[in-house]
Amino acid sequence: MREGDSYRVTPIKSITDGASLDCCESGSTLRFLLPVASAIGANARFVMHGRLPERPLSPLFEELEQNGMYLSPQGTNPLMTSGSLRHGDYSIAANVSSQFISGLMFALPLIHKFDGVETDEEIFSTLTLLGNIESEPYIDMTLDALAEYGIKFEQGYPNYDANETKKYIIPTNMKFTSPGGLKVEGDWSNAAFWLAAGAIGKERITVTSLNTASHQGDKAILELLRRFGADVIESGDRVTVTHRKLHGIRIDASQIPDLVPILAVVASVSEGETVIYGASRLRIKESDRLLSVTNMLTALGADISQTSDGLIIHGKSELEGGNVHAMNDHRIAMAAAIASTVCKNSVKIEDARAVSKSYPKFWEDFERLSK
Repeated sequence: MREGDSYRVTPIKSITDGASLDCCESGSTLRFLLPVASAIGANARFVMHGRLPERPLSPLFEELEQNGMYLSPQGTNPLMTSGSLRHGDYSIAANVSSQFISGLMFALPLIHKFDGVETDEEIFSTLTLLGNIESEPYIDMTLDALAEYGIKFEQGYPNYDANETKKYIIPTNMKFTSPGGLKVEGDWSNAAFWLAAGAIGKERITVTSLNTASHQGDKAILELLRRFGADVIESGDRVTVTHRKLHGIRIDASQIPDLVPILAVVASVSEGETVIYGASRLRIKESDRLLSVTNMLTALGADISQTSDGLIIHGKSELEGGNVHAMNDHRIAMAAAIASTVCKNSVKIEDARAVSKSYPKFWEDFERLSK
């Protein structure tokens, strides 16, 4: 969405019983709508494409089954649901996918409206996060979005001896109330590609409409580019990045997994060694991103290798160029495009249309960068 664009959204009263939902290849769509469909008691049919049927739904799958849902076995396509979630105590591992947690956060306030229980009493559910929390900024963003619509959770007291990290208390009869209008923040995840292009390229690049006070975790790109050695200047909602001599750094990617492809590109032309760790969850994204980033940059002439949970990259002054396959992964396609700006020879990207998942106008903006 460009600055100044606006959209009117017509409310959907419910997911109708027997609805067929085409999730395409979006794991986030499935992981969000599955708990919501469960909360409203819809017998739904989720149709999956590409790599999505292979991506695990545990532990969300088991938590839904333990609380009133009947689901066809994992790996079946389409995924069939019946039953309805009950209010009660929910718990889920916090180091697998923040999307599981966000889906439950949207679903649990809906239960009382659809569970058929007639009572004036305020009924509560709890959501407990277990173990280390990864991608925590996405959970904070979910809470921000829910608050805009009148849904506010209370903080409970986790039992740390039982490996509980956070506990949320959720009244299950709250009502979603439209604020009437919202201003959508600029997307730090996509802005990161252009900011990185400024860090490695010959011309400074300015990105506008960014909220530097945002809960979006990927705003960490600013501090990371500074650590690499780039010149980063913030002014209001504008960020300007200019190339300086870059050097390798160590990066804990546990809270910023979506930045790994473009950070690897920056590292590939930064002097010395860069180590990226804490990114094992990237193996269950649209592609195995540790493998696809390695293959993409290797094809372009970078010195890169995988570890069990990350990447080791030894920087060069420039890359060679060549043919790469984006593995139908939007972030790999965009990272390859930015990498092409530091290649001696041309770059051909297979599956370049994958960018349409998150940034349909990426190639238009890339052409503007090239002029």
